[in-house]
Amino acid sequence: MTGAALGQDPAYADAEYDVVVVGSGAAGMTAALTAAKRGLRTVVLEKAPTFGGSAARSGAGIWIPNNEVILAAGVPDTPAKAAAYLSRVVGGTVPVERQRAFLAAGPAMISFVLRNSPLRFRFMEGYSDYYPEFPGGMPNGRSIEPGQFDGNLLGAELARLNPPYIATPAGMVVFSADYKWLTLSAVNPKGLEVSAACLLRGTEAALRGEKPLTMGQSLAAGLRAGLLAAGVPVWLNTPLLDLHVESGRVAGVVTSAGLVRARRGVIVGSGGFEHSAAMRAEFQRQPIGTSWTVGAKENTGDGIEAGERAGAALDLMDDAWWGPSIPLPGQPYFCLAERTLPGCVLVNGNGVRFVNEGAPYSDVVHVMYDRNTPSAPHIPAWLIVDQNYRNRYLFKDVAPLLPLPASWYDSGAVFRAPTIEQLAGKIGVPSAALRATITRFNGFALTGRDADFHRGDSAYDRYYADPYVKPNPCLAPLWLPPFYAFKIVPGDLGTKGGMRTDARARVLRADGSVIPGLYAAGNASGAVMGHSYAGSGSTIGPAMTFGYVAANDLADSP
Repeated sequence: MTGAALGQDPAYADAEYDVVVVGSGAAGMTAALTAAKRGLRTVVLEKAPTFGGSAARSGAGIWIPNNEVILAAGVPDTPAKAAAYLSRVVGGTVPVERQRAFLAAGPAMISFVLRNSPLRFRFMEGYSDYYPEFPGGMPNGRSIEPGQFDGNLLGAELARLNPPYIATPAGMVVFSADYKWLTLSAVNPKGLEVSAACLLRGTEAALRGEKPLTMGQSLAAGLRAGLLAAGVPVWLNTPLLDLHVESGRVAGVVTSAGLVRARRGVIVGSGGFEHSAAMRAEFQRQPIGTSWTVGAKENTGDGIEAGERAGAALDLMDDAWWGPSIPLPGQPYFCLAERTLPGCVLVNGNGVRFVNEGAPYSDVVHVMYDRNTPSAPHIPAWLIVDQNYRNRYLFKDVAPLLPLPASWYDSGAVFRAPTIEQLAGKIGVPSAALRATITRFNGFALTGRDADFHRGDSAYDRYYADPYVKPNPCLAPLWLPPFYAFKIVPGDLGTKGGMRTDARARVLRADGSVIPGLYAAGNASGAVMGHSYAGSGSTIGPAMTFGYVAANDLADSP
């Protein structure tokens, strides 16, 4: 059942299942697939008219140490390395038991998905862990991403797949790991080689009559195909209004079309609250809003608020999966390669650098908030580049040498000027300070050593850099006019706070007791990553894992 008129279905008024899953993102669909394969009658309730949630919009990196895909690729991972690394990344913000549960169940989850859906995965070779210098860190990475998926396998359901955040170029089949090289295609032979490979994949798929999907589109479609084969219905246009509680136990979900009962329990995978202005104002630092996020628009915290009404404690509500973003017309642009490539600097409202531009994106925004004061504004910040940078690198989807869209300038997201001093005037920063910042940075670029913020010292910094630039692939002087300034705001992929859960994904009250029948996974729960970010896929990997853990716990419960 996928239509909107669910209340008209006579079977719906008295619907009862073993497991009711709220949300059809990576957490919810993995949970539903697991429950169904464990013999439990399962249904997925989805608020949106589409399935896939934020996962379908994403690049779909998945961070799961010691999974069979990376081990088969020769990655020298071990449980001890993974535990040491995650412990160092997370610190004391997340109980050790939850960390251990994630590391133990993650590889089993990947193996389960491989054997119970048409999804296949690829090792993202070279995409470093975000802190590879930490004990157990992997400079060559341990993240995976979905392989190519033929959308024809979904039949009519393909039309209900949530669209991607940014569509891939027409006629090309592009994986997340390709974008690094596509950005460099004008200046690096491997970039041309990867571009040609993406085009060849697209051509071959077209000749076979396929509808090729990659990244988040592949992940969501592959999980949905698994649910179709397992006979799990996904009811779209069915928002959660509240949890149904009987004798202290969560026993179903109240929806706009009626009550859906759950004999065993409810798993909430409804996403975060990034599109709730009220919740962001209540829990997060200012300035904040709903216009800078790229999370699915339906993520307004419904599941979290329902859990709180049922007695759930909340964790990490002040945090998000942050990233420096440009508030372009239509939707924000989440910056990855653009701030790491040589020939750019990030400055605050005083025209001064304040961070390693190539640092993990969440860290950059944490610094923006931590240092933002009236006398030293850091929100917005400004990414400054020169024409040499624009001549060499793809920026979002604008090819080198091509002009940026006029709408970007009209919206105030981008400014351009023939001199640094004139650019400073346009963006309202002190011209002498900005000139001094550029001069100092240019000296670092010539020596290859960033004495202020050590950009390029980490293997992670160098992932999106330009290997043809010497002596440091992250550093190049800004010298060729005109100069550009891109407004940078604290965007995010979604919020990371939610219901407090234990190692079995059971929702907890403030006193540590379990709320019977209630489980949570993904961004509806407090992240196992705490305030940090271990590597590409630290959102989706744990979301899928704790969805899997929750369903297995329900299956094992009497």
